[in-house]
Amino acid sequence: MNEAKLAQLEPTQSIVKLCQWEDTEAEADEMWSFVESKAQQRWLWHAIDHARGTVLAYVLASHQDEAFIQLKQLLETFGIMQFYTDGWGAYERHLDPSLHTVGKRNTQKIERKHLTLRTRIKRTPLAERSSIARKTICFSKSVVMHDIVIGLFLNRYEFGLPI
Repeated sequence: MNEAKLAQLEPTQSIVKLCQWEDTEAEADEMWSFVESKAQQRWLWHAIDHARGTVLAYVLASHQDEAFIQLKQLLETFGIMQFYTDGWGAYERHLDPSLHTVGKRNTQKIERKHLTLRTRIKRTPLAERSSIARKTICFSKSVVMHDIVIGLFLNRYEFGLPI
């Protein structure tokens, strides 16, 4: 969750500020990676503000509906009124059709974020011993370390948190 954005709110202003966000549109997508072998798949599920391109929240998990449900719970604070996604079934099953648009036209920013993430991680010292391909990120033999490194990277570069 974008704690920096939420931290800017004073408790007495929260209702007013959250109402200002009620027209928020978000792009949601998932990015595949693996740990040690392709049999141990991990997925980065995340959502960005459609207008600004800022990451709102992310979840590192399997490619199951439960992961999207976790992400959706993190996004409730933002009052998102429109989701743009690809055609993955979890979105179809858990988003109100009136708030959901499927297609590549409105998911270009989040797809670009995927490419940027892969490129930046590839250039880090952590990736020296890794196998990073165009459609994946892989640099660990441990699920815990995989999730920690991606989480730290996102927290640093997307949320500006010190690591």
